[in-house]
Order: sequence, then structure tokens, then C-alpha cells
Amino acid sequence: MHPVSRLSHRLELRELAAEDVDAVLGIYGDPKATEHLSFEPRSRDQVQQIVDRSMASAVIQPRNEFALGVIERGTGALVGFGRLAMDPHQPRAATFGFALRPSAWGLGYGAELVALLLGLAFDDLGLHRVWGARSPLNEASARTMAKVGMVEEGRIREHIEKAGVWRDSVVHSILEREWDSQRHMYDLSIENDRT
Repeated sequence: MHPVSRLSHRLELRELAAEDVDAVLGIYGDPKATEHLSFEPRSRDQVQQIVDRSMASAVIQPRNEFALGVIERGTGALVGFGRLAMDPHQPRAATFGFALRPSAWGLGYGAELVALLLGLAFDDLGLHRVWGARSPLNEASARTMAKVGMVEEGRIREHIEKAGVWRDSVVHSILEREWDSQRHMYDLSIENDRT
């Protein structure tokens, strides 16, 4: 499935392009934006590698990773990054992650972004289960995932080592039938390209 383009009222998920490096650096290079992520802020060279790898993985068949830019439709600005990766250990399952530029926080974009990723997972890819993990301190992420119907499953102890310190992760998931009962809350039907 390439290229991906999914739209909601305010956001668009689209494939990353070479010119997105600086915008992605504005997220992955920002200490505030990466505070609760599993890694330290990235350098420009590291972000360049992420974008290059994302573009290369987009054309591999079968495709097992969707690393996508999140575009604010009103301005055309890249304000976030979303990732959906097939889970090799579970049939019809994927892990996901997301990040927004701090200037886009507090606008409700998180739930809209997660809903777009879940629409891709369930509606386009026919998956059964999607799950993600967050820092126990990231209450905003917990609220975002709960808002779209994800269920907190439990804690993975000392799952992430960041800056030399081990950190737990809290797992959230949603099943296809649960998404079916939530999708009506999100305007995801606008011109979605499912090719």
C-alpha cells in the first residue's frame, strides 16, 4: 500500500519526503517533545537516516512499516510523526507510536492522529489488534489513547533504558471490534486514498 494518504478534518497522514527532515527534526530533536519517548533527542543526521529509512520501507513489498508525516491541513505544516509497524509475533497485529511538535499540543491533534493511524490499521490493512506503550509519566498520552477507545493492559517493568536509567512502559491496545464502535466519532471519511 503506497502511497498512504489519510485525511481527517484537520490533519493528513502522508508519506515522508526528503524535504521533511527539518520538520521531523523539530519533533525528534526537541527535548520537550522527546521527554517521554524511548530515546534522547536526535541529531539532524539521525533524523535524516530516519526519513531515508522511512521512504525506503514505504516501497518494500509486503510493506511492514508505515512511518508517516502528520500534516496540519490548514497550514500544510508537518506537525507530527506517526508510525505503525506490523508485529511479527502476533498475526494481524501492529505496534504504533506517535509524536507531535510541542506547539501542536493541547489542540486535540493527538486523538485525531491516533484515530487516523487506527483507521489505516483496521480499515485499510484489516488488522485485528493494535498496541502501543507509553512512559508511565506521560498522562497526556494515556488520555489520548483512552479517548479513542484504547484499553490500558498493564505495565512492562524496566522496559526502556534512556539516559542510563531503566524505565517502565504502560501498554495500551485496541481490537478491531472496539475500533468499530469508536470510528463514528472521527471524521475519517474525507477523500481517504486506499490504493
